[in-house]
Amino acid sequence: MEEHFIVKKTLNNNVLIADHEQLGEVVLIGKGIGFGKAKGDQLNKETYEKMFVLKSEKEQEQYIKLLPHIDEEIIAIMNDVIHYITSEMNLPLNEHIHIGLTDHIAFALKRLQQGIDVKNPFLNETRSLYPREFLIAEKVVEMIEDKLLIKLPQGEVGFIALHIHGAATNKPLSEINQYSQLISKLTNVIEESMKIDIDTESVDYMRLVRHIRYTIDRVNAGEKLMEPEKITNLLKKEYPLCYNTAWKLVKVMQQVLKKPVYEAEAVYLTMHLYRLSNKIS
Repeated sequence: MEEHFIVKKTLNNNVLIADHEQLGEVVLIGKGIGFGKAKGDQLNKETYEKMFVLKSEKEQEQYIKLLPHIDEEIIAIMNDVIHYITSEMNLPLNEHIHIGLTDHIAFALKRLQQGIDVKNPFLNETRSLYPREFLIAEKVVEMIEDKLLIKLPQGEVGFIALHIHGAATNKPLSEINQYSQLISKLTNVIEESMKIDIDTESVDYMRLVRHIRYTIDRVNAGEKLMEPEKITNLLKKEYPLCYNTAWKLVKVMQQVLKKPVYEAEAVYLTMHLYRLSNKIS
């Protein structure tokens, strides 16, 4: 039995909203698919090139409002991009990525045309926090550059990685950004307290950042690590600067996250700080 769609709304020549018996409301994309189509017209499967479902009415509404302001070529590219991200992450993404990432890239391209370069102050933190998403984002930037024959700023890789992580974890971008900003703040505390300059591309820094990320996750989840008492006493005695700095980090996390951070976290942070400072010195 052939699959049929009923046109609900034409958004432009290449994109329309249609009703499907099983899937409900869907977005169909295909070259010239919307040309001359009216509400109630029937389409078959061969008519479209790509399809996605926006189950949330709010997301449908936002997408419909967004599309008239975006070039049709960009819409087609972004759907290739989101298909690639979905296949690489190998898990369902929050459907808001269709709106959030499309809007972000369209705005980034507009800034590029105007000669405005927006710096990403948390690029290294994002690379360390979300290495998998960062690698996928690098490929996404390549795809966009190859198709549009342009050169995007390096910072865009970090911004795109945050969108990917947010869609994969169902977390709002504001929360994802908070992580990057907190890591940057903690890095400044370490450098100031220990009088060192951290190589933010070093393996030890990346290990420290990932440890802090999991610390934040544990704090938010209310999980408590067991405190290794013998190691605690040793670290206090042998590495007082690292131990005191670790407690400064704990206090900053408590202030920002507004949740208790247990003493065991300071112990494990101390070990990471020692490794980091030992490599630098």
